[in-house]
Amino acid sequence: MKIEFFHDVICSFCFPMSYRMRKIQAKYPNVEIIHRSYALAWDASDFEKMFGSRENAKQEIMSHWAHANQNDDLHRFNIEGMEEADFLFPTSKNGLLAAKAGKIIGGEEAYWQIFENIQELLFVKNEDIESLDVIKKALVNTGISWETFEPVLLAEETLEAVNEDLKLAYQYGIQGVPFLVINEKYGINGAQPLEVIEETIEKIAVEAHEPLTLIENGESCHLDTNGTWTCD
Repeated sequence: MKIEFFHDVICSFCFPMSYRMRKIQAKYPNVEIIHRSYALAWDASDFEKMFGSRENAKQEIMSHWAHANQNDDLHRFNIEGMEEADFLFPTSKNGLLAAKAGKIIGGEEAYWQIFENIQELLFVKNEDIESLDVIKKALVNTGISWETFEPVLLAEETLEAVNEDLKLAYQYGIQGVPFLVINEKYGINGAQPLEVIEETIEKIAVEAHEPLTLIENGESCHLDTNGTWTCD
């Protein structure tokens, strides 16, 4: 089973969703998770279109943070810290390019780690993720040096790779994130509870007669193509 996880670094509801998808990956190890870029505000002009000005954007977006913090299983958002921060709300571009550069260098896991590091820098530590000095901090725990990373971050192929994701999102008809596309056919919209995601995955596996492996409480179970679970 293949799950394309569309998300944006500035998307508040993508923060709790990424945490849940980590749990999905651990529970269903033979599910392939592919990370896809989606830009809510590629540059400042997008904020102007949505909110009238970039200055207005931050105030409106902070109300989204409050709802996202309620949705987050760990309630990690530092809302007060962000309200006091003296920079304009960051755009999507540099963070998406950074995550994609990680994928080019180190595959899906490097993308995911950098994406999550960037989101933590914004939502928890309230740093300006549009700054390359802050982007450098997102390389922690990746094993990627800045000297290796920077040329890829600035390369035309990285921008092209992000644009390919944006085109794919358009083809799927995606109008917001987080959004999961399963087997290029089924969609899950929004930061749904973990139980909903699990039920959907297992239902699709049964309907599609697709093998699925589940690991829970130290027990490994396998769903065969006939829809029968067998546990070790």
